[in-house]
Amino acid sequence: MRERLQHYIDGQWVDSQGGRRHEVINPATEEPCAAITLGTPADVDAAVAAARRAFKTFSRTTREERLALLGRVVEEYKKRIPDLAHAMAEEMGAPLSFASTAQVGAGIGGFMGTIAALQNFQFVEDNGAFKVAYEPIGVVGLITPWNWPLNQIALKVAPALAAGNTMVLKPSEECPTCAAILAEVMDAASVPPGVFNLVQGDGPGVGTAISSHPDIDMVSFTGSTRAGIMVAKAAADTVKRVHQELGGKSPNLVLPDADFASQLPATASGPLVNSGQSCICPSRILVPRERQAEAAAFVKAMYSAAKVGNPLEEGGHLGPVVNKAQHDKIRGLIQSAIDEGATLECGGPDLPAEVNRGYYIAPTLFSNVTPDMRIAKEEIFGPVATIIPYDSLDEAIEIANDTSYGLSACITGDPAKAADVVPALRAGMVAINNWGPTPGAPFGGYKQSGNGREGGLYGLKDFMEMKAISGLPA
Repeated sequence: MRERLQHYIDGQWVDSQGGRRHEVINPATEEPCAAITLGTPADVDAAVAAARRAFKTFSRTTREERLALLGRVVEEYKKRIPDLAHAMAEEMGAPLSFASTAQVGAGIGGFMGTIAALQNFQFVEDNGAFKVAYEPIGVVGLITPWNWPLNQIALKVAPALAAGNTMVLKPSEECPTCAAILAEVMDAASVPPGVFNLVQGDGPGVGTAISSHPDIDMVSFTGSTRAGIMVAKAAADTVKRVHQELGGKSPNLVLPDADFASQLPATASGPLVNSGQSCICPSRILVPRERQAEAAAFVKAMYSAAKVGNPLEEGGHLGPVVNKAQHDKIRGLIQSAIDEGATLECGGPDLPAEVNRGYYIAPTLFSNVTPDMRIAKEEIFGPVATIIPYDSLDEAIEIANDTSYGLSACITGDPAKAADVVPALRAGMVAINNWGPTPGAPFGGYKQSGNGREGGLYGLKDFMEMKAISGLPA
């Protein structure tokens, strides 16, 4: 079992000030696989003090210095791909083949997108009578989730560095080793002491301390809407900037004349990727009522062919979901759909036949789902999709928007016809014949899916302050 019991503060690995041991459970075996120390507010104080000191000099570094630093981080990151993939396979159940490609690759993509944005970033915009300067915010608190751990860390750490900020990172205690390895990467890349600090911990302890800390100028949080609300409330007294990427309940609006064979696999596969543990997972498949049986048969064949298996083995199988609480929640949602009269096409609440333990969910599909069912309203975060029939395109749009979330949506069908539907969808991201955004596009949502954007140019701007300057000499 791995033990990483120290925090990384001011360029050194240090013992916690009063923290307690926490064991990470392997969701495939239900046994401990790693241990960390859950930090304390005192640990956060030490990390913030180090970041505040480092900001004085790091904020004055040049574009060229930050580009060189980010380049070194990427090179050191690549050296640790096997370690990062193995940690994710053990701690959150991403199969090795997926972890070493999509998961690790998403983290590299976050850094590379920021590097591209920084290369041509206009730090000063001339508007004639005034100029606008983009400057570092200060000390940034970063709170990240377990489901795409490297992606979400990179989408915060990279723009924070590029903007000239210093930071304190609290990763999820469900998958903490990736962040510890990243701290080693930052150290090997010669990130100056105090610029990047890592404090392991949970939400009530370290997360709240970061959100409410008077010397933290901004907090960037990715996670559930419930937790995001708590972060915002904790941050309110110090009026710091709060940047949030929260929950989702994404629709997959299948147009009436969509060609299932060529267009539906790319969008309907979304709930299978990462065992459905993605905030943009398009779990609500909206289809014309007269084509519901056809759609159900098509997607059922896809899902029935998908198998689960050991995440430490190479292959295209699905891994388990992250923990028992999530496993029980998903099984409860599946059972609620059965109880409310939806048609179970495949899968279900029982342990898949391929395994005899672990937090596995069989790829599950329901048809004849109505918008008022619990499974159609709540975020599932598992390999489960629901087919919801509609009678007109206007009704489909209404169903798609009938959610408190607004993170993303996808449309399946003729792109020219989809373009007419895009403006009607209340979501921060819309993908046509795909379910994920293009790399570098701004990532974020409407409504209770949060505020702010991550990725590329737009993510970089969100980690900077704007200063209006008037009266300069011509």
